[in-house]
Amino acid sequence: MKTPLDSSASEDLGADFKKALDEGWLPIREVARQTGVNAITLRAWERRYGLIVPQRTPKGHRLFSAEHVQRILTILTWLNRGVAVSQVKQLLDTPQEFSESTENDWQRLRQTLLQAVATLSERTLDDTVNQVMALYPPRTLCEQLLMPLLTDLEQRWQGQFGAQMERVFVYSWLRSKFGARIYHNNRQLHTAPLLLINHSDLPLEPHLWLTAWLISSADCPVEVFDWPLPAGELALAVDHLQPRGVLLYSSKAINPSQLPKLFNGVSCPKMIAGPTVCIHHAELSVKTSEIADLYVAEDPLTAHQVLVQRGLI
Repeated sequence: MKTPLDSSASEDLGADFKKALDEGWLPIREVARQTGVNAITLRAWERRYGLIVPQRTPKGHRLFSAEHVQRILTILTWLNRGVAVSQVKQLLDTPQEFSESTENDWQRLRQTLLQAVATLSERTLDDTVNQVMALYPPRTLCEQLLMPLLTDLEQRWQGQFGAQMERVFVYSWLRSKFGARIYHNNRQLHTAPLLLINHSDLPLEPHLWLTAWLISSADCPVEVFDWPLPAGELALAVDHLQPRGVLLYSSKAINPSQLPKLFNGVSCPKMIAGPTVCIHHAELSVKTSEIADLYVAEDPLTAHQVLVQRGLI
């Protein structure tokens, strides 16, 4: 298995490293691409838990085998079942039946974040999320922590005094947090972006930003328009940005009959995402057959999966 390198990068690599690549070893960036686990997280797993111990060249470059990749995929399987990263090595080294009693810290982390929101403690909120960002892939973090946290908050906010204060606080933090991450990633990338648009009249759609972050974490540039665009102006934005696709996100009802007019002149792939897909399930099922390259997804995880399957990210 050979990994292509551009000429500028290969000039800076030692002979031992290039020889290892020719023999089928994988550099960390290729492993990150194949598994979806970024290099920072892979290094943290090695340093803190010994989950992955790659080979090293004399110059210190990490090299991974196909067996290492398979082990990473197995780790992801455990993480996606709710096991904390600190407990995975024991399960890998001594295979056993998973049970709900297997220790994990997702609930503890959610409680920490819920308390941080209740006291408007941005530092605690930020520090806690920064710590888990270094240990978990974005998809796992969304599935096991961030999306359940938002669900817990919505339940807590039903009829609670101070609910709007908490909502504005946490949604503003989330948009700033992930907007900064997306901005930084965009500066490193030079391919066509994916255009995400808030298609509801809500000023903050937190799952829109989680969706954008998941896409950005797959090394895809992202442009986020946090307000709806009228018919005609969407086509104009597409003409200017030349995106690889357009994703409209809404947690509220939309007018499916307006979609042909909205997408007029938009030739790139299109997606409708969010709870609106459940609200208009029947109508959107018809529209996907009537409008070319139109896909639907109910939540950030499904949207990310569909985009990967369609080769858009």
